[in-house]
Formats: sequence, structure tokens, C-alpha cells
Amino acid sequence: MAALAGVLSAPKSGSAVEMLCFRPGFGQRDFVNDLTVTRDKGIPGERWGIAPWLKLDDGTGHPGIQVSILPRRVLDLVWRDRTGIIHPGDTFVCDLDTSEENLPEGQLLGVGTAVLRVSEVWNDGCAKWKVRYGTPAYDWIRAPEHRALRLRGVLCSVEQDGVIRLGDKVQVLR
Repeated sequence: MAALAGVLSAPKSGSAVEMLCFRPGFGQRDFVNDLTVTRDKGIPGERWGIAPWLKLDDGTGHPGIQVSILPRRVLDLVWRDRTGIIHPGDTFVCDLDTSEENLPEGQLLGVGTAVLRVSEVWNDGCAKWKVRYGTPAYDWIRAPEHRALRLRGVLCSVEQDGVIRLGDKVQVLR
């Protein structure tokens, strides 16, 4: 709780992509310099296309979970054992305010040559988050009073195909 003020003081826009994670399968993490994102395939080759955790009625992946953005300040608080505990698996990490106030549902984000749309799907952290980072971290991100803060980050669909590279700025398109 003491760290909350620091987390909430993250930049509103213009933060650089600090980590890019490609997830070809369950528990697999490849850290890359760039990722192609598309409206149709999300991140081609990633598990969203074959085994999404949220599906539409026809069994295909929900487009609102194609890309996941995790605030770096939250990652730094919870991911302390970076050699013994696996990375959360978010598409990218950046120092960004992911709150509903800053990034309401439908907000467009320019990242590299891609455009992302903030999803209506709330990222509440899965049971794996609790196992990996502990019950206090899990309870903190899921606390009802923190829901609008989106401490676990924000989920997005791909609005415009493009390439996202390490160092690209995340621009809130107003």
C-alpha cells in the first residue's frame, strides 16, 4: 500500500516500451526486440491464436486480450526474484498510468507503427499471479477499491496492424 502513490504517479503518455514478450505456448517467454501485431491474428504465432484464456462464442480468441500492457512500477514491486520466478507474460512493460481515468475503455494508443484499443476486459490477475508473486500482491491488484486503477495493467485489441519495438513510445491518442 505504501508504494501506491509512486505507482499512481507514472507518466500519462510517452513512456518507452521496456520489455517485449512473445508467448508461443503456456509458460514460454521469449524476450524480443520487436513484435508484429495484427487485427486478425493478434501477435502471429502467439498462443492467443490457438489457446486463448477468453474466447468468443465461436471459440476464437476474444480480440480484447490480444495485447497486455503491464505498468513497470507494479512489475518492480512484485517480480523480485527475476531468475527463479517466471515473467508475468505481458506483451510489453512500460512506465505508464494504466488507470481507467487515463486509459478509458476504447482509448487508442499509438505504439510503434501499430494502434491499440483499450479493451473492456479487466485484467484481474489469474491464479498464476497469486502463486508466483504471493497472496498480498494478488489481493492488492484485485482489491475492489483498486479496480479503476488497473494495477495489473490493461488489455488491448489491435486496431491497426504494425510493429512494436523496444524503445517505442506509447502515445495516448487524444
